[in-house]
Amino acid sequence: MNSNQCSFCGKKRKDVQILISGNEGFICENCIEQAHAIIKENTATDSYSPADSMAELKKPKEIKAFLDQYVIGQDQAKKQLSIAVYNHYKRLLHAKDENREIEIEKSNIIMIGETGTGKTLLAKTIARELNVPFCIVDATILTEAGYVGEDVESILSRLLMVADYDVEKAERGIVFIDEIDKIARKSDNPSITRDVSGEGVQQGLLKLLEGSIVNVPPQGGRKHPDQKYIQVNTQNILFIAGGAFDGIKEIIERRLNKQAIGFSAEKLGKTEDEDYILSQLNAIDLRKFGLIPELLGRFPIVTYLEKLTKETMVRIMREPKNSIINQFVELFKMDGVKLVFTDEAVEAIVAETMDKGLGARGLRGTTEKVLEDFMFDIEAQDEIILDSETITL
Repeated sequence: MNSNQCSFCGKKRKDVQILISGNEGFICENCIEQAHAIIKENTATDSYSPADSMAELKKPKEIKAFLDQYVIGQDQAKKQLSIAVYNHYKRLLHAKDENREIEIEKSNIIMIGETGTGKTLLAKTIARELNVPFCIVDATILTEAGYVGEDVESILSRLLMVADYDVEKAERGIVFIDEIDKIARKSDNPSITRDVSGEGVQQGLLKLLEGSIVNVPPQGGRKHPDQKYIQVNTQNILFIAGGAFDGIKEIIERRLNKQAIGFSAEKLGKTEDEDYILSQLNAIDLRKFGLIPELLGRFPIVTYLEKLTKETMVRIMREPKNSIINQFVELFKMDGVKLVFTDEAVEAIVAETMDKGLGARGLRGTTEKVLEDFMFDIEAQDEIILDSETITL
């Protein structure tokens, strides 16, 4: 063993910056960097892969159990989503079989629910569990080809970026199209004029959802003739769409013939009725809302998210692994301050958020407001107990 040279590349001590000793040799910083690059390259090929065999693929119950750790309530949506994703990746394994006689088509998913009920969180969490490339795209930025805005192909540009421009990885990914309700047809009748950010975008999405080879501009944005494109096959990309669909309840009520009539009649707007009404949701209601039949045909799975109750909101504050309470306790702990949330404080934060109608995503903003003065004066205390006396809203 020569202590004056690298055992791997043979460079002398004077030619390198560092020589690290081992049991029976020495290694320089250049060889360490090369070894790290080789490891990274070899492990990266499988860094995005849900499973290579049926035995490795997580079953629907396992997927739902993972979702339960991060998403409170919404059991029906979690169950449907777990089954749909499991079947999608089973389909990918089936496609590898060269002797297959039956072609299994994919089932994209559309989720309906008020703002802050957990649509985006569900999609994000499921992608993390499956270890596949995942991106969120806002449908409101999309416009019909030839107009100011972004082409529908820019959706895949985002997915490519997340997958480090590895087309093979991207073609196994999940795309969450948010605010899908904002591209609804503006009137119930097909338009003879162009509907730039409505029906035109829906028609542009059809080829992406169905499964076809699409020319994708690498940096997103608009297409132009001199640009180089990356070809992406969307056949194995799972599309999940989400939207609040404000007013869908009234459409369902009309179909069920339950719309209250007259000034004295009590409106069917109670929380206990809302879940039942949403459970009756089907493609007819979405078509009435303004989604074209061709688009709905490419979203065979329709699921809804229930309105959050006060009890569910309290659980959201406390129970998830990365709950809001745990996050703020950790933040204060970094300054050596013990932060305690009493039941009264949690209920007050929930009540304030529900009054604003912001859903679960509004809980953080309300909590920030409650803790604002304490955070500003953080060095002045060792322990903060949030109760009915100390909390101000």
